[in-house]
Amino acid sequence: MKLADCLEALVDFQQVGEGNPDISEIIIDSRKVKPGSLFFCIKGHHVDGHRFAAQAEACGAAALVAQDKVDVSIPVIYVGDTHRALAMISDHFYGHPSQALHLIGVTGTNGKTTITYLVQSIQEAAGINTGLIGTMGMRYKDERIPVQNTTPEVHLIHKNLAEMKAQGATSVVMETSSNALYDGRVHGCDINVGIFTNLTEDHLDLHGTMKDYMYAKSLLFSQLGNSYRSGQIKAAVLNNDDPASEVYKHMTAAHVITYGINSLADYRATAIKITPTGTTFRLEIKGKSYPVAMKLIGKFSVYNVLAALAACSLSGIKVEDMIHTVEQINGVAGRFEPVVAGQDFTVIVDYSHTPDSLENALSTIKEFAKKRIIALVGCGGDRERGKRPIMAKIAVDESDLAILTSDNPRTEDPEEILAEMEAGVTGRSYVKITDRREAIRYAMEHAERGDIVLIAGKGHEDYQIIGSTKHHFDDREEARTAIVARINK
Repeated sequence: MKLADCLEALVDFQQVGEGNPDISEIIIDSRKVKPGSLFFCIKGHHVDGHRFAAQAEACGAAALVAQDKVDVSIPVIYVGDTHRALAMISDHFYGHPSQALHLIGVTGTNGKTTITYLVQSIQEAAGINTGLIGTMGMRYKDERIPVQNTTPEVHLIHKNLAEMKAQGATSVVMETSSNALYDGRVHGCDINVGIFTNLTEDHLDLHGTMKDYMYAKSLLFSQLGNSYRSGQIKAAVLNNDDPASEVYKHMTAAHVITYGINSLADYRATAIKITPTGTTFRLEIKGKSYPVAMKLIGKFSVYNVLAALAACSLSGIKVEDMIHTVEQINGVAGRFEPVVAGQDFTVIVDYSHTPDSLENALSTIKEFAKKRIIALVGCGGDRERGKRPIMAKIAVDESDLAILTSDNPRTEDPEEILAEMEAGVTGRSYVKITDRREAIRYAMEHAERGDIVLIAGKGHEDYQIIGSTKHHFDDREEARTAIVARINK
């Protein structure tokens, strides 16, 4: 595509420097610039891309998009906001892919990853070719592409939507984090269905207050559009048990479909029974009742399933077929995932890294625990500090043995993070082991027959971030190693 063709997406810009070069790709990382790249100088939270304009030119960039003055000899397109221009040009450059797809966005504090997995599974089983973008990467058919953020940068979203469409996808389900919504990473995405899971304390390091956090998530529903075009249903799927849903109902012009357990809803679960091997409930829809017996465990899993069923119903899939698929699903990596290595106690690894998700995990375990509950918990560095004492208190309150440890300290001192956690459990009984590997080993060595050990916080992650460096670390691997070592003593 020629530069002039790319600029058709904009209404207000100024080009400095003559030329209409061919554009081969859109790039925001100067280290990835190749001949023919259109480089966007993005002002990020930590790095200003304008500093790398000369480097981008030296690497062969055909042109630049900037909002501040840069000194280069290639054409520069000056705009008021490079990030907004990035979204507009990316959508145009890649052929408006989201308009040809049934796009489902999932937002909320907890449950996003599981719901996207459930939606993809249900739709694939029904013969709908479905792509997935989320925490565990981009997935379509047999291809897996890792991502750095839960929701990738906007140009990568449009690029990958176009690639999935070219390979035959007709639907894509995507995690849309509050950070991504606030930063405009889904601008230009024509989302058909928005799903809201819940709203609990998290990301206040970015949003400041729960009200602002709630507002950031509301952007998904306000962006569903304000028209009722024939043949294109726009819908908000909302958790009726969460008070924020009342706000979101007023934020959207789209159809509203509700789900819940405690309140009346379009998709409601009743008669819930939780066991160590699964969960059963009655699914109530429009006066009809359907039995569900799934392998997923816990009330939070029921909420996730309800959200997925409500969203997938908009694709015309029969209720009975959706239930059949759900009942075959064993689980999602790092989400209440059991670790079995020949031990006589239960080990569960879960991504619960917020107060609400940790409390949900421990409450679920209490439903079937016959003996002690051991909870291993940490809090990430360079992230919201207010939840640290809260999570420590939940661990101590809801378990028989709480182990406080490190979890991705990043640039913070792990001991200082733990000190803030300990402030929530002053005078209480707990064990503090800073080294996460040692903490897991301690938990495995002190677990007794019939106990249940919850290793919370990292879930599917296979790294520990210390400073700015990622070190390989997988809770599941560490637990197996410690179990085997104990057995072989």
